[in-house]
Amino acid sequence: MTANHIAHKADATAVELRLDRLSRLYNSLDPSPFQEKDLDAAADEYIVGSAEDLGSRPMRLVILLPEDELARSESEHVATSIRHHFELRSHSERRQLRTMWWRARTSLVVGIVFLVICLVARHFLLGSPSPIAHIFAEGLLIVGWVAMWGPLDIFLYGWWPIYARQKLLERLSHLEVELRPLK
Repeated sequence: MTANHIAHKADATAVELRLDRLSRLYNSLDPSPFQEKDLDAAADEYIVGSAEDLGSRPMRLVILLPEDELARSESEHVATSIRHHFELRSHSERRQLRTMWWRARTSLVVGIVFLVICLVARHFLLGSPSPIAHIFAEGLLIVGWVAMWGPLDIFLYGWWPIYARQKLLERLSHLEVELRPLK
């Protein structure tokens, strides 16, 4: 262990999770092998919420368990399973972000084509002396730009929360986990 690693460990904020049984940490319906089990939703929410509260400050998870639970063979794999859980969630968020970008690009092309059609139709309607045609022309202008809102919303604002969550989960996939006896 290097001095840098020791300093990092000392600087990390300890987040404690008290459990009476190791099994409470995991989703009881998940049939996966122990190291690949999903965390219980409440445990996941607590860990993610604690990391969000800490912002960019380093965090380490301290799991407090009774002595007999610490003696179980599964306890040796808790840190690996927690990191694996967050690694899978991070990959899932990354996939969701890629899907969102694909949808945004497709929507942008559709929106631009629709806007062009609306602007061309508007141009023809403005050539008419009828006031009704001018009302429809203005309506087409508005509808054409409203059609652009969806893709622009994704490009300007929609991706931020998913990207931030993915980065947080990626950080948690390297989380330092320590098991201690419950006192």
